Amino acid sequence: MVSVFFLTTLLYGQKGMDTSHVGSVKRACIPARYIFTALVSIGLAIIYGLKVNLSVAIVVMINSTELALMALAADDHHNSHHGTNESASLNPEFACPAPDTGSNVTVAVQDGPFAWPEPTQGLVLGAYFWGYILTQIPGGRVAEMFSAKWVIWGSVLVNVVFTILTPLAANLSYIAVLVVRFIEGLGAGVSLPAIHVMLTKWALPQERNMISSLAYAGMALGTVISLPFSGILAAAFGWEAVFYVQGGLAMVWCLLWLIFVYDSPQDHPRIHPVELELFETSMQGGGGGHGHSNLPVPWKALLKSGPFWAILVAHTCNNFGWYMLLVELPTYMKHILRFNISENAGLSAVPYLSLWLFSVVWSNRLDWAKSKGWITTTTVRKLSTAVGSLLPALCFVGVSFAGCDRQAAVALMTLGTMFIAGMYCGFLSNHIDIASNYAGTLMALTNTAATIPGFIVPVFVGEMTHGNQSLGQWQIIFFTTSAVLLVELIVYTLLASGEEQPWNRAYTTAAEGKNGTHMSPEEEKLNQTSRA
Repeated sequence: MVSVFFLTTLLYGQKGMDTSHVGSVKRACIPARYIFTALVSIGLAIIYGLKVNLSVAIVVMINSTELALMALAADDHHNSHHGTNESASLNPEFACPAPDTGSNVTVAVQDGPFAWPEPTQGLVLGAYFWGYILTQIPGGRVAEMFSAKWVIWGSVLVNVVFTILTPLAANLSYIAVLVVRFIEGLGAGVSLPAIHVMLTKWALPQERNMISSLAYAGMALGTVISLPFSGILAAAFGWEAVFYVQGGLAMVWCLLWLIFVYDSPQDHPRIHPVELELFETSMQGGGGGHGHSNLPVPWKALLKSGPFWAILVAHTCNNFGWYMLLVELPTYMKHILRFNISENAGLSAVPYLSLWLFSVVWSNRLDWAKSKGWITTTTVRKLSTAVGSLLPALCFVGVSFAGCDRQAAVALMTLGTMFIAGMYCGFLSNHIDIASNYAGTLMALTNTAATIPGFIVPVFVGEMTHGNQSLGQWQIIFFTTSAVLLVELIVYTLLASGEEQPWNRAYTTAAEGKNGTHMSPEEEKLNQTSRA
């Protein structure tokens, strides 16, 4: 899969990127910005893969038979006090009939050693996000002021180490798993703000949609690889292998990142002079990466900015749907659609493979249309966010009515996940448009708010389905998710902008004035207003 990604990046670059200088840089083999994009995407794939592997592993870690017996015992105790005997006819675990395998062989229930009820499972899955939310803003500022390269490296390393420690923690107590996952979240929280900082320096303005989409598509790439790989490892070697093998393999990336990636093109000792010149000429037009790393944040102007609030609301609402698919999809497929762990993992990965492929095609077409002058940056952002919110919302509604029709449910979940890729060219790239000098801080702020659904979703689903894994409960869950995505669509359409905001240059203008650069009356007024 990683080889496919590199090939796609190179082919895409020849078709969709600025290739006017490609002939001059053949000696460099692969341009430095392509290597950067690939390694960022793989780094995100590792972080997201190590995040979601627990969603698969927990399916075989949990002793479903014991939980079902506990639920029956609780029902019997309750009914004995009320003179009823309803539980005898109820199936406490499955809502749909077992799939027809064409034989009379009964599929064995895959049980693990831990009798953690649904609320506890929700806490375990959600603990990651309690740590994730705390390091967003510090991570963004550190990346802006010092080195985003080292922030990203540390983020991945922390996740790798504590993933390997997960089996030990699970055998101690679920409390220990909460602690391990919390620390993983602390490490992962700095990744997106730091990546945003590096994108302001490594993504050429004419390639921004494509570079951003390929980089952030690593989130889907990690899911595509981790879900089926986790299922195969768990089925063949036990649930512990999921964490040992994936954590061990991810160590290779940590070495490659140190060798091939630098904070900016200017810092790269091996970048081809022609590619460096391309960066220097392209960035002069305000395309990002102005090099102002220690600027104070104009908080008052930022908090009054409609485009900033559009991104924050869209990011938060979209993550509700994203985490519903990312974290809860394996659970739904087991308890409602009744797929076993091998089918579960493989089928759970299909939507994310579709997402990854769609993001490549979609960003290519948008860059092409924008290069023709047919659409503006604002149109790109709003159209992409509409694709990533309205269409998944409709698919969630469709899944609610599909019931036990497995083919329809899987098709709709695949389409919903695929279309959510619109976020990469939508609000997720919008921070750099409106304020490239503060891209890391803006991403930290919006991603902090967007992390809240990460720990709400598992607890919400756990409470809704506790002792009642039924179609009716999941319909409520899916309708709620659709409503949240529609809020995203409305707010972002009304408030979003793809244009640079005045407060982005408030302090840079002041600094230029101090250095003797002439400021026009309009610039002086803009400076005073933005800093107020």
